[in-house]
Amino acid sequence: MHGELLKLGFELSEATVAKYMVRHRRPPSQTWRTFLANHMKDMVSSDFFVVPTVFFRVLFVFVILSHDRRRPVRVAVTEYPTAEWVAHQLLEAFPWDSAPHYLLRDRDGSYAEKFHEVASWLGIREVLAAPQSPWQNAYVERLIGSIRRECLDHVIVLNETGLRRILKSYFDYYERTRTHLSLDKDAPISRPVQPPEIGRIVEVPQVGGLHHRYERIAA
Repeated sequence: MHGELLKLGFELSEATVAKYMVRHRRPPSQTWRTFLANHMKDMVSSDFFVVPTVFFRVLFVFVILSHDRRRPVRVAVTEYPTAEWVAHQLLEAFPWDSAPHYLLRDRDGSYAEKFHEVASWLGIREVLAAPQSPWQNAYVERLIGSIRRECLDHVIVLNETGLRRILKSYFDYYERTRTHLSLDKDAPISRPVQPPEIGRIVEVPQVGGLHHRYERIAA
């Protein structure tokens, strides 16, 4: 909310906005703060999550997230996450010489030896989280939580094609519109601040109307 107001040229403190927001009690979560801070620009993380369809089938979503600007590098959907399929997603995510130095992941069996071989070919060093320790892969876990709370909990998924279309729409909003606390209230693809003199504020629906982008246009 504060980020959206800043983008519209309103100068107000974060405390002013915070006092109107519902507060939730949450226990502090453990992170690898020093390691992540030191390697922010050279690190990505990956994870899987599952999405049930209206026909009781289970789809698997594989996500690779860049830590630097919190940008999703690769998002892929399948009903059968074979070792070859997962390894192929890594190759598709980092063509040519774009591979990061580190990839943080959990110990999910879907990665298998083939994924490790491809990571080695690309010059990526895998950093494995401890068993049953999702807080050690906090950035991608937070992304998955945002996808569920802000999108998937509000829609009905019919099939793979439908889920890909929904996620494409959400990630367009996530990258270009949604402001992030960790990015100084900016979006992963930076949004310019629009001063009041530009004109009036309009509401642009996104993700099928679940979210909105607020822009100033000339009157």
